Amino acid sequence: MNVWRRLPVMAAMGLVLAGPARAEGLLELYEAARAYDANWQSARAQYDANVARAEQSRAGILPQASVSAGLTRNLLDTRITGNPQVDRDFTNQQATLSASQPLYRPANVATYRQGQRQLELAEYLLTAASQDLMIRVSQAYFDVLSAQDTLASVKAQKAATAEQLASAKRNFEVGTSTITDTREAQARYDLVVAGEIAAENDLRVKKIALDTLVGRNDVDPAPLITPLELPPPNPASPDPWVSASEEFSPAIRQARKAVEIAELETEKAKAGKKPTVDLTTSYGVTHTLGGSSVGTRATDHANVNNGAIGFALNWPLFTGYAVENRIRETLSLEDKARADLEATRRQVAQAVRTAYFGVLSGQNQVRALESAEASSQSALDANRLGYQVGVRINIDVLNAQSQLYQTKRDLAQARYNVLLGHLRLRQANGTLQAEDLARLNTLLTR
Repeated sequence: MNVWRRLPVMAAMGLVLAGPARAEGLLELYEAARAYDANWQSARAQYDANVARAEQSRAGILPQASVSAGLTRNLLDTRITGNPQVDRDFTNQQATLSASQPLYRPANVATYRQGQRQLELAEYLLTAASQDLMIRVSQAYFDVLSAQDTLASVKAQKAATAEQLASAKRNFEVGTSTITDTREAQARYDLVVAGEIAAENDLRVKKIALDTLVGRNDVDPAPLITPLELPPPNPASPDPWVSASEEFSPAIRQARKAVEIAELETEKAKAGKKPTVDLTTSYGVTHTLGGSSVGTRATDHANVNNGAIGFALNWPLFTGYAVENRIRETLSLEDKARADLEATRRQVAQAVRTAYFGVLSGQNQVRALESAEASSQSALDANRLGYQVGVRINIDVLNAQSQLYQTKRDLAQARYNVLLGHLRLRQANGTLQAEDLARLNTLLTR
């Protein structure tokens, strides 16, 4: 599984940064996209938010402390038969420091453990977003290369068709061919011109898409080296790739963590029947100025300091069957999470096998198209020779030209599909990393 990771990322980056301005490679554009792509930035911000949310669960097992203070102005007017009237006012100043430490709160402990699982879940989500960005950059990169190849092929076909049109006109002028040959060549030339206009526009659109993704203007992707030997999948069987997905697939790891979180939710529900014990402490100060409710002189002052420490026990005896029904609910949600995990495993296994056989099929297609390219070139040469000696007509040459250039376009596209297929295979089983883009960089003309 590690044969694709022989080239360190930093070494590849050194190749990218060295030397004069030149075509840009996949790894360099991926790093640019990480700093610019809005979808990636959104995923990164969501990860940071998930980390902060997970840390909030720690509060339930840590001490809590608070300070309260108050200032009260009291007006006292007392009239009792047989006693002198009391009419005065005074001020109370109060301050209290309170603290508590949970000693036994099973629900809070389960919530804290859930927070740790959610932190791991956030990491898996970010990994999936990184792999998705790699695929999107690679797809846009090879789309531009494919569009460039198509345009180059159309231009070459245009030049060849123009040459054939000129030949048909010369032969018609000297009487060795009919006007039909000229008109057929003219029609084919006009079709190629129309195809050239479409190819130019397609290339323009693909370049805009790549520029938008990486945040640069006029990106010039480096083409593939030629001749190119496409490596086969390693291991050469889909089963090891499927097995690796159990450990590395972000989707499976997310579903597995969802099961653990659901199990902890059941623990929280069961804790609704259990007691809670807290250690509590407080210290308060009360200062009275200008007398009091019992003092008789305005110059009386009173200071009261009060400290307390103890334990607080809370044991729910009956909750109207809310806890029992909550437990039944969470147990059902556990079953749902396990079923979702199994469904995810099956989907990932299917995606891995599909991607694996897609790479094999693509490699076979490349080999077949390489043979077809050689055969098409031989057919074109034979038709040209036959046309010169009069055993072939002009339309035969034009058809052979079209077949050759169509084969060249299909061959280039098939090579790009195989390279993308390798990346998609690694994305499917969760092993796609930046080192894989660095490996692809070694296949580019830099």
